[in-house]
Amino acid sequence: MLRVTLEQWRMLLAVVDHGGFNQASKVIHKSQSSIHHAVSKIEYGLGVNLFNVVGRKLVLTEQGETLYRRAQYLVSEANKIEHVGRNLASGVESELRIAVDSIFPSQNLYCVLEPIFKSHPEVRLELIETVLSGSRELLEQSKVDLAITGQPVKGGWNQPLLDVEFIAVSAPNHALQKSKRKLTYEDLKTYRQIVVRDSAKKVEADDGWLEAEQRWTVSNLSTSIQLIRDGHGFAWLPETLIGDYLKDGSLVPLPLGDKSNRTAHLFLSCIDWDALGPMTQEMAELLMKMCQRDLDKRVA
Repeated sequence: MLRVTLEQWRMLLAVVDHGGFNQASKVIHKSQSSIHHAVSKIEYGLGVNLFNVVGRKLVLTEQGETLYRRAQYLVSEANKIEHVGRNLASGVESELRIAVDSIFPSQNLYCVLEPIFKSHPEVRLELIETVLSGSRELLEQSKVDLAITGQPVKGGWNQPLLDVEFIAVSAPNHALQKSKRKLTYEDLKTYRQIVVRDSAKKVEADDGWLEAEQRWTVSNLSTSIQLIRDGHGFAWLPETLIGDYLKDGSLVPLPLGDKSNRTAHLFLSCIDWDALGPMTQEMAELLMKMCQRDLDKRVA
């Protein structure tokens, strides 16, 4: 028989997370005496001392630190189990929340969404387009349930989905296109580079070559593409978004040789596959099948 209940662990976490018994009681709506009693039961039942009083503050002991970390994991897993149970009981979820890296081909996404929402028109969709680590951040903050991201979620469920080729391009009349030899990175440094800002709020990531002395930073790829087509600079852009412009000649690859192309790996990610609703799982499976079919066609 367990000596400590899950609710007692929850109370311990509340005391630590909110800075004391009084603060915890206001947040979790329990009396201070019941929270004191729960923490005392943990200490008595396990034979440990959880806190020291330093001045007016409660500070975890070394034993307390260890148990706090384990309790965080325990309560997190319990919450996940309850979430899975609610999904199983309720059937189809009422909302589908997904974050999609803006380099992912939109036609692939729309082809998957159409049949799902045709059979479930009552379900709401929240689709958030992101750049770089934005999808991962939204997933880690539980603001979406599924993410297409170039940065896998640590400890989560991550499946390789698609490789996207980036090509260094400029407008055909750009000065870089007038070189009669193969360009080097040194040649690029004196020209303006158009960079797309990471949409993550907390930890922004840089990606690729960023050594140009002149740089314009924009918030989305469509702005970057238009600026480059108008001759304002160069950038590495995803082939998924610029294929038509390469065909009509309004964008031209820079003569960088094997340094002209780069590959970005996209993943389909979630925190816990079992916690996803049936409709979200269906969408994930359709996305993986569609991307696999596209890969098979290119290989053939």
